[in-house]
Amino acid sequence: DTQKFNSSGNILLNNAGKMMAMMNKSAMQSRTARVPAARSRAQVRVRAAGFTTVEKQNPFAEELKKNAAYISQRGKGILASDESNATTGKRLDSVGVENTEDNRRAWRELLYTAPGLGQYISGAILFDETLYQKTKDGRQFVDVLMSQGIYPGIKVDTGLQVLPGGRGETTTQGLDGLADRCKAYRAQGAKFAKWRAVVKIGSDGCPTSTAIHENAHGLARYAQICQQEGLVPIVEPEVTLGPGDYSIEETAFWSERVYSHVMRLLNEYDVMLDGILLKPNMCLPGLDAPVATPKEVAQYTVRTMKRSIPPAVPGIHFLSGGMSEEESTLNLQALQEEMPQSPWALTFSYGRALQSTTLKTWSGKPENVAAAQDILVKLAAANSAAQLGQWKGPHPAPGGGRILQALRTGGAGK
Repeated sequence: DTQKFNSSGNILLNNAGKMMAMMNKSAMQSRTARVPAARSRAQVRVRAAGFTTVEKQNPFAEELKKNAAYISQRGKGILASDESNATTGKRLDSVGVENTEDNRRAWRELLYTAPGLGQYISGAILFDETLYQKTKDGRQFVDVLMSQGIYPGIKVDTGLQVLPGGRGETTTQGLDGLADRCKAYRAQGAKFAKWRAVVKIGSDGCPTSTAIHENAHGLARYAQICQQEGLVPIVEPEVTLGPGDYSIEETAFWSERVYSHVMRLLNEYDVMLDGILLKPNMCLPGLDAPVATPKEVAQYTVRTMKRSIPPAVPGIHFLSGGMSEEESTLNLQALQEEMPQSPWALTFSYGRALQSTTLKTWSGKPENVAAAQDILVKLAAANSAAQLGQWKGPHPAPGGGRILQALRTGGAGK
């Protein structure tokens, strides 16, 4: 068509020209709209490739998953015997035994050589000194444990330090040099590691966001380093049982928040969730509040896990955290009744709940070793049955009350 001009010299478009201009504009807008979407898809592909590469580049990836699944097998749990020399000394002193290296070795030998313990225990957490110790007849502790099918693990954090602020909140030390220590522990026979982070609730505005973030970061970085060095990390975010009349609802609220932060940081650090184990607290009210029933504990604890822990995690190994031996078993049984088809193994990683009566029975006397080992195996068997939802009682160590566990700060061994 012949072009027409207005008084200003601009072209006047006829109907066909107007239609063509509108189509060109629409096509340009469509192409512009598609560019961010295409770029977004490319970015997603790059990020996904980065995540899978981290796992594929780890030569221990399949081993980590296999070991985590083994330790968290149904009907078994973990013996937590990683108390520092100072804490062990306090326990020994309670039964009149001097805190010497040989007495500590004798106590751990009693635990690890108990006949039949491997039927109920799949892993044992050791302290640094203990990992390198031997039985009286010269066998490495790690070999004694493996002969029973019990995987040796190692506590790798170096203790708690108080955070600034005057609230008594803590952070955990030990990241410096951790990779080298993990290499050495693996060479000695360790299969997994443990790092404890403690979050205080119930008083003085606790927990603060600073404490939650600081401890979540420490756990995530530790787990990342452990997996790089071939050790399954036990991630232990303990919302600690302490004084106060705070309710079980408050414990559940803060536990859910803490665990959610920990899981987010584990993902940000590319930690393989199917190559870790979790060691959390059960949801309990404060020590000055009425004791919750096992059913209440199970309801709040299971709800917290369902809301915050992905099913990729193979095992949730609850700490006994100041509970008596009998209460620890009753609550573990109630967890199975509350969620019999749990995607995780809801099981145990007990220290005091397996050792307290065992230690009192032994009391440092060689003639009591067999009796002490017998009660240890019975306690392990009771918790094994509870993990399967099959425990009926009576309990081998009935009664007992909750215990306030003092937090030792100042670094390793303090």
